[in-house]
Amino acid sequence: MEIHCFTVNPFSENSYLIWSDSKKAIVIDPGFYTLAEQYAFKEFILENGLQLEKVVLTHAHIDHIFGLEFIFKEFGLQPWMNLFEKPVYLAGGQISQMYGMNVFNYPEPGGWIDEQLEYPLADLNFEVLFTPGHSPGSISFYNKEHGVLFSGDVLFEGSIGRTDLPGGDHKTLISSIQKKLLILPHSTKVYSGHGGITTIGQEKMCNPFL
Repeated sequence: MEIHCFTVNPFSENSYLIWSDSKKAIVIDPGFYTLAEQYAFKEFILENGLQLEKVVLTHAHIDHIFGLEFIFKEFGLQPWMNLFEKPVYLAGGQISQMYGMNVFNYPEPGGWIDEQLEYPLADLNFEVLFTPGHSPGSISFYNKEHGVLFSGDVLFEGSIGRTDLPGGDHKTLISSIQKKLLILPHSTKVYSGHGGITTIGQEKMCNPFL
């Protein structure tokens, strides 16, 4: 497994490109906002000979979906997410206007992702964890073989996701983290939607919000 992080848009969101030895690739939470960010992503795909196969979302807040129109136009791919995230996704244009951001034409969802033990992506196998609280349909992607977790905005290095946005709930978020994430091996690397890489063990010991 290879992982490349693009930190993009005014919210400094982490978009993750992941690929296997076969060069098949997926992108998690494509937040590419500017033309320069979109160009850099496309060039990286071309320069590394990657075949982008799927777009998946941990959740659908605007900073995680800005690049979906671009991805659809360039690669013909629609985003997959949890069904409970659909209202958040459909409100993306309105929320962008509220923040004074560009409004994109987001494509229809390609399908829905439920919690499941085996979810193959780019010749890699992920476990999908249902982790609501920051957003009603937040999901996290865990690869046991490589010991990595993509947590979206549920768990950060030294922090946790905000719960003051529509659909957020602090009690639910804490429950998701404790019951779904902190039970993973301490060595599990956590790739969050913002900030740096951490581990489950580090957050269990030092995160002041847990």
